Order: sequence, then C-alpha cells, then structure tokens
Amino acid sequence: MFKKLTAEFIGTFWLIFIGSGSGILATAFPQIGIGIVGISFSAGIALMAMIYTIGGVSGGHMNPAVSVGLAVAGKFPAAQVLPYAAAQVAGALAAAATLYLVASGKAGFVPGGFGANGYGELSPGGYSMTAALVTEVVLMALFLFVILGSIHERVPAGFAPVAIGLSLTAINLVSIPITNTSLNPARSTALALFAQTGALSQLWLFWLAPMLGALIGTLTWRAIGEGDDAESCVSN
Repeated sequence: MFKKLTAEFIGTFWLIFIGSGSGILATAFPQIGIGIVGISFSAGIALMAMIYTIGGVSGGHMNPAVSVGLAVAGKFPAAQVLPYAAAQVAGALAAAATLYLVASGKAGFVPGGFGANGYGELSPGGYSMTAALVTEVVLMALFLFVILGSIHERVPAGFAPVAIGLSLTAINLVSIPITNTSLNPARSTALALFAQTGALSQLWLFWLAPMLGALIGTLTWRAIGEGDDAESCVSN
C-alpha cells in the first residue's frame, strides 16, 4: 500500500506542477506565452505520461473523483479511496507550494488567483455558479466514461493513457474559460490555499461537481458500456 500511495503522491505532484504550473508560470510570458492551447496540452501530456509511469503501481488515478468513480465501477477497492485521496491532496499541496516558491522568485510577483478554480467574479470568463456546476459535472461524467471505456478489456493494451490524456486536453480547451478547469478536487484545494482571492469559499463546488460527475459517468458506463449487449455489438 505504501508504494501505491507514494506513486499517487508523486503522480499528482507531477500533474499539478506541470498542468497548473504551465498556466501560472508560462501562459503570459511576454511574446511567447503558451495560452489556453499550451496549458491544455501540457496537462494532457502530463497525465498521459504519468499514467504510463505509475499505472502499473497504483492505477494512476491522481484525482480523488477518479478513485471514487473506479470504486463505484467495482474496479478499485472502496476501502482504499480515502487513503488515495489523502495522498493525492498531499501531492497537489506539495506541487502548489513548490510552484509558489518558484513563482515568488520573480520580482513583483503577486499570487492573484494562482490558477485556482472559481465561478462568478473568480471565473476567467465571468461565468455563473450554475454554468460552472453544469460544466464540471458534465465534463467529469464524460471523462469517467472515457476512462472506463479505455481500460475495458475490449481496448488494446497500452492505448488507455493516450485516450485519457487527450480527453483531458480537450476538456481544458472547453472549460478553462469557465472554471479554470477543476475536475480534480485535489488540484482545486491546493491552488485555492495559495490564491489571494475568495477561492476557498467556492471550493465546495469543486469537490461536489467532480464527485457527482464521476458517479454519473460511472453509472452511465455500467448501463451501456458493459454487459452482454455491448460485447455482442463489438463482435458482430
């Protein structure tokens, strides 16, 4: 178990440091800022690489909502959800603290939003709480649907990290303007702690929505992606 939790800690650290770090450190760099497209691809590539790296050790969840969804799907022991979530939040906190240390080394640094998630005044595009909630629930549901489909025995081995990583890239392209893209309560918690905004007061939504979305996505997959009917459609 120690190896699994350590792998989740390292994996989540990497995901947050690269995915969020690209937004905090590189997106607005004069003349060559990477923008939303760059942030989206950095997060997707980071996730894909780490799933390949630690997938065989811990499963490569790096997200409490993913752990919950896999447990509901019967593909992960429910008793391990809380220890995994603790390791994931700890990894995200360590990454956020490291990013803050690096970013504060620049003259005139002001944390501001620090890449934290938010709605209303804290939404990059000024989107409402309802818009943020719907976006996070729907995209997390679809993300879990992709994850479960990608790891199904019908899919050739080795392709799941590619599908999952590219899905996160696509998700970021859509939702960064709305919420700064959470889908990951560990990420939201860690960055909110360092933001100089009211991000902590909105953190509840970025735990509730990913968890709800994960449940919806998992139940949807179990209803239409598994079973004799699904198998027979593929074989015909």
